[in-house]
Amino acid sequence: MSEFRDILIKIEKFKSLSKEDTKFAFNFILDGKANELEIEEFLIGLNDKEITVDDILAGVEVLREKSTKVNVPINAIDTCGTGGDKSGTYNISTAATFVAAGAGSIIAKHGNRALSSKSGSSQVLEELGINININSEKISNCINKSNIGFMFAPNHHSAMKYVGPVRQKLNIRTIFNLLGPLINPGNVKKQLIGVFDKKWLTPLAKTLQELGSTDVMLVCGSDGLDEITTTSETYIAELKNKEITNYTIKPEDFGINRANPDELIGDTPKVNAQKILKLLDGEKDAFRDIVVLNSAAAIYISGIADSIEHGLEFANCSIDNGNAKASLEKLVKASNEN
Repeated sequence: MSEFRDILIKIEKFKSLSKEDTKFAFNFILDGKANELEIEEFLIGLNDKEITVDDILAGVEVLREKSTKVNVPINAIDTCGTGGDKSGTYNISTAATFVAAGAGSIIAKHGNRALSSKSGSSQVLEELGINININSEKISNCINKSNIGFMFAPNHHSAMKYVGPVRQKLNIRTIFNLLGPLINPGNVKKQLIGVFDKKWLTPLAKTLQELGSTDVMLVCGSDGLDEITTTSETYIAELKNKEITNYTIKPEDFGINRANPDELIGDTPKVNAQKILKLLDGEKDAFRDIVVLNSAAAIYISGIADSIEHGLEFANCSIDNGNAKASLEKLVKASNEN
């Protein structure tokens, strides 16, 4: 009986796996040695036995080792979330990257196509005219010229091709939803991470603490959004100075009116891209409020502002002075250069 089969039996019996067990399993799967039924058994089994910090660490270490890297500045920040909140909102974190970049943050954004919504970050970026299929050197060039580089996950994690069909077939959240934001090809140490369930805030913070991240804010709206929400409270786990702090914020803490969830629902990549353009042109509505709040958090995490409140000033100025729109235009130009 193979070692991988032994691991599947352990999972089936709800036994804890050692970190070495889980690393072996991930290597076995991501080297293309497991069939789809075995991958399905592994993913469902992990969910059933409950995923541990060691499981997540093992997956991150294997995926980072196998990834195609990108050279990014040491102070770069990622705003990639777990996805899987099934909310169908506009692309909030994607819009926030332009606003944060316009305020001076260096963005190294990792993202993928949507699995559970109509428009993932990559689809809306393509609709905005950005070339996402570029190599690592060109991504670094985009960061230098526009403060933003987008790393399209399939181009950097080719081993994920072995699990993609199974994830789509299962159509449930698996450990790979948790791993996605933790495997940035630039190995960024600063992140704003939206999480689909608050129970994962502290485990993911502990994982990043183990991995040497310096400034991280993990957020989950009480309405289920994997963003800082403006419809209700947001649960936060913040990693700063090697310590993890848990707290809750609400929009009125920042002078923002609570939104009706319907005001944030998006549609196709084209519709969502048009909404981002209107935002960058100064349209004021519930979408601007939520983007500005998430941008403020990113600006704070990046070290430009000393608080979210202070970050709000930078975020609003970034839109109103045209810098956010300029960051988009520079990225479009840089990503399409030969």
